[in-house]
Amino acid sequence: MAVDTKVSIGRLLLVGLAWAAFGTVPAGAQTAERLVSNPRVLGAGVSPPTSLRPRVAEALPHEQVLDLNIVYTEGQLYNPATGRYDKVHLRSYNGTDVNPTAPYVSPTIDVDAGDTIRVNLHNQLPADPSCAPDHEHNGGHCFNGTNLHSHGLWVNPSGNGDNVLLSINPGVKFQYEYNIPGDHPAGTFWYHTHRHGSTALQVSSGMAGALIIRGNRLPTGSTKGDLDTLLDGFPERVMVFQQIQYACRNPDGTIKREGTDGPYICDADDVGEIENYDLFSPGEWPDSGRYTSINGVVLPTFKATQGQIERWRMIHAGVRDTISLRIVKMKPSAQIAATFSQAEAQTFIEQSCNDSGITYYRVAADGLTLAQAQGSNLTVFQPGYRWDTLTVFPEAGRYCLIDASSPKAGSVNGDNPNPSLLGFVDVEPGTEVPNLTSYVVNTLAAAAEAEMPADIAPAVVADLRNGLRFSLFVPHPDIADGEVTGHQELTFFIDVSDPDNTKFEVSNTLSEAQAEPYKPDRLDRVLKLGGVDEWTMQSHFVSHPFHIHVNPFQIVSIIDPAGHDVSLPGALDNDGGKPDVADPQYPGLKGVWKDTLWIKSLLPNKDITDPKKGLYTITVRTRYERYIGEFVLHCHILDHEDGGMMQNVAIVLPDGDVSAAAAAAPPLQLQQGHMHTKKP
Repeated sequence: MAVDTKVSIGRLLLVGLAWAAFGTVPAGAQTAERLVSNPRVLGAGVSPPTSLRPRVAEALPHEQVLDLNIVYTEGQLYNPATGRYDKVHLRSYNGTDVNPTAPYVSPTIDVDAGDTIRVNLHNQLPADPSCAPDHEHNGGHCFNGTNLHSHGLWVNPSGNGDNVLLSINPGVKFQYEYNIPGDHPAGTFWYHTHRHGSTALQVSSGMAGALIIRGNRLPTGSTKGDLDTLLDGFPERVMVFQQIQYACRNPDGTIKREGTDGPYICDADDVGEIENYDLFSPGEWPDSGRYTSINGVVLPTFKATQGQIERWRMIHAGVRDTISLRIVKMKPSAQIAATFSQAEAQTFIEQSCNDSGITYYRVAADGLTLAQAQGSNLTVFQPGYRWDTLTVFPEAGRYCLIDASSPKAGSVNGDNPNPSLLGFVDVEPGTEVPNLTSYVVNTLAAAAEAEMPADIAPAVVADLRNGLRFSLFVPHPDIADGEVTGHQELTFFIDVSDPDNTKFEVSNTLSEAQAEPYKPDRLDRVLKLGGVDEWTMQSHFVSHPFHIHVNPFQIVSIIDPAGHDVSLPGALDNDGGKPDVADPQYPGLKGVWKDTLWIKSLLPNKDITDPKKGLYTITVRTRYERYIGEFVLHCHILDHEDGGMMQNVAIVLPDGDVSAAAAAAPPLQLQQGHMHTKKP
């Protein structure tokens, strides 16, 4: 039975509520009718009334105490291939602010710059012997141990700050305290579990959520302002993308599939779980047939109004899949099937959502405002990435949210992925948009004239009319050549010489010969507070997203194997000269501030005889400001991080006692009743 695309709002709401009883819902009523809202706000206790979160004009309390319980949760996730909901039993955050109908996305933490957040983390999972201090530290283990990482926040990494070198074991309560400085950039960040050995497994279960820092600082003649002040009143849509890779098992423990190696299947009496790292093998996510969820819902439907400019805060909170977002208007004659395998969804896209898509405007990368908006019909998200966009639908109708195909070396699995459906947007008639760019510029210019101080408004408006520039809202000044005080090198590498012992490694040089897996008692880098380093990075075995905690970095250059800087606006990244390749993710990143960045590699490749012809060289610069202490850098393919592709980093006082930082290196195990140092 096909679904009428002109379905009533009342019917949509009824269908959206129908699955709350955890029963099987008729397949024909499913595919395009699950309305989704923004995740609940932690501490608010209620869901937003619509798909858009209205702006909260009043300031939030200066200090917030929030509760997160870590538990097993019985729930269900929609399976488009069958048109039914699969029962699942997954670790999750729970409590009064978790939406019971979408428990596998964490509540949003929404605070102001200058606030203090106290998060009471209570691990209520069963005891886990593999959390013992003498257990092997790399590879999947301690599935029931946990901790918390505030990804992208510029806060203290030590003690009970953003400390991921803790293991909060079953039965333990621990309070994290994030003292957000008053000059912290406003933006879109996120939080997730980060216990080495179980990060991928827990994040894949949905233990991740948005963390939004708001700011009300207006630009002045001498200081930059928050983009929030310009976008005051624009509706916001928070979108948390996740790959929840549950599987049902045969009696022998193998994954239930269609045939020998087909997509995952779950029978009506099965319960899907995530209890094994065999789910995270290369290529296993696309082979699984699972769909990326948005805000805990698979193939959701959003509602929007024609001509309404929305701020989309989008977060890749998944483990190991590249998302290339395209928004395409569905053909009016399209019929949405009752069931959608991934193969059927690909055919549907080819037939019904097959144009180039609408243009939308990127305004912030990893939470940090861009100097100039980037208009595009495609945005690439690697794991850990965030993009804020201004999105407006020029016409009424139904739109497809598509994870478009991407080049082999530009995707996590290196597999030239086929396009996949992410969801739908139903757009009701509103304001006509004759010229999209002019419409956005004029709307923002009017907002600037209304919201900005009289002496600043003309400069903001001039910026906007000169190519949608936001120069008065960029939070960090550029790092000039003369400011650099030191240099760092980094190489990612996977050692597959022993098929029974794959090693995920990081090197402090541009050579894999010095690469080593993670050791908790080894301090890999000592950096000086107040220093400014230029980092040069490569990957010598497939591509990896680099992430470093605490301090963001500015992109200086991305040199492809042919010697071209593909971070320049308008550059062509064709993998060093392939005529049939155009990777869109690097052009326009020059000068952009981020905390997570794709380190691309064409290796291994039997057709490349000179390894240098397969390497990209990425150069970034970063300042070490305000905070000392130990934290980590790692690959954000989270099973790689769990496998050992991570390093310990310490920022110390200039000419300070480096040995003091080194002595603090081993992770601490927080167990019932006591705390002790993990053995090397």
